[in-house]
Amino acid sequence: MSYPEPKYLGETGEVSAVFRPSDQPHDLPFTSGSAEYLATGDSTDSQFGLYRWNMGARQGGPDPHFHKGITESFYILEGTVTLYNGTEWVEADEGDFLYVPQGGVHGFRNDSDEPASMLLLFTPGAPREGYFENLKHLGRMSEEERAEFFDYHDTYWVDR
Repeated sequence: MSYPEPKYLGETGEVSAVFRPSDQPHDLPFTSGSAEYLATGDSTDSQFGLYRWNMGARQGGPDPHFHKGITESFYILEGTVTLYNGTEWVEADEGDFLYVPQGGVHGFRNDSDEPASMLLLFTPGAPREGYFENLKHLGRMSEEERAEFFDYHDTYWVDR
């Protein structure tokens, strides 16, 4: 394994860092939690997407599914999150980590009576914001619209 080819070809560096203070409002509040867009694929030139997912007690999440084009990683910050690792649902606590390569079956939810928070990392940086922001409209979509939505967002459901 070696380092990737350089993308920056200058000699002196540049001022291009992006700081997001911790008191910035949540980007996507929902009924029992929120999502914070820490680094979107758009802001990282499609290198990665990093999100903080905050869940209330007993908040559900996606059933087992996989992605064909993106990886997904989970790092538990607070509380307990139940993660599906492709074979079973496991309780993950603060500091636990799950990496899911393309094609890997996974899911998550909060089965506990306490709130939980985790980081979600997608590589490469796909436009996941549209996925997150439109989940609330699934109940109003026809079966065909729902299938197109999931196909567009590289999400394929499995029965487990």
